[in-house]
Amino acid sequence: MSDEVRGVLTFVLLGIVLVGGCMIGYPQYSVYQQRLEGEAELAKSLAAKQVAVQSALAKRDSAQMLADAEIIRATGVAQANKIIGDSLHNNEAYLRYLWIQNLEAGNNQVIYIPTEGGLPILEAGKRKE
Repeated sequence: MSDEVRGVLTFVLLGIVLVGGCMIGYPQYSVYQQRLEGEAELAKSLAAKQVAVQSALAKRDSAQMLADAEIIRATGVAQANKIIGDSLHNNEAYLRYLWIQNLEAGNNQVIYIPTEGGLPILEAGKRKE
């Protein structure tokens, strides 16, 4: 056999081996590639789930803290109201003082004062401006 024929046969044999290798290797590479894409998609889904869970937990914690703050505020208001109510109970002189102060601060308001029957005298002797 001549070198030329031997070169052609080697080239043909190499081509057959290369084509055969591709025919065997490509399907396995395709499966490998699909597996990697699936793992990447799964990792992406898990990360999105973790973000959603953390966001929900943050909202829950925020709502709980706001509720706790509102309870603390309401407790303080209730205590302040009790203190004020206790200090005004049977303290007619201080109540009268506050009433006079508010009358002085009023800007020419019409004030209805109840009479003995519990009904006010409406605009008796109406002011003339």
